[in-house]
Amino acid sequence: MASTTSSGVLPSGCKILCKMPDLLFIPEFVAGGLVWTLVASTEVLIPNPQGWVMFVSIFCFVMTTIWFICFLSGINQNGSYWPTLDVTYHFIAAALYLSAAVPEALITIELKAIAVNPPGLKIYRENIAAVVMAYVATLLYAVHTIFSAIRWKSS
Repeated sequence: MASTTSSGVLPSGCKILCKMPDLLFIPEFVAGGLVWTLVASTEVLIPNPQGWVMFVSIFCFVMTTIWFICFLSGINQNGSYWPTLDVTYHFIAAALYLSAAVPEALITIELKAIAVNPPGLKIYRENIAAVVMAYVATLLYAVHTIFSAIRWKSS
């Protein structure tokens, strides 16, 4: 008897740590957490978009945690809409991280002028690390979106 639910399409339980794209949950946690930590540790010297970067990193970290728990607990097996939600969420997260990474990079370029003295150099390096991790998070969410879309289309 055929089932109309997504049973078998999306993994649940510990199986999410064995297959792409769900294997990307852990690197997304790490990259997002690093963006959050690095931006929180920097000083705000000029008006900049770090508030937006903090919002995006915290929002995506919390939502990815909720999404991960849904997959881990098997809630994602209760309907045929989960593959669509998976693609949609990861696309939105990738777009949000890109919208945070670009302004953070522009501000970091402007901070290069103060990077001549030791305190300014430390702030500049922290911002560089935050920019790199924001782009890594963007890439991870984008790759997750692509693989989720492939899985969605094949279901």
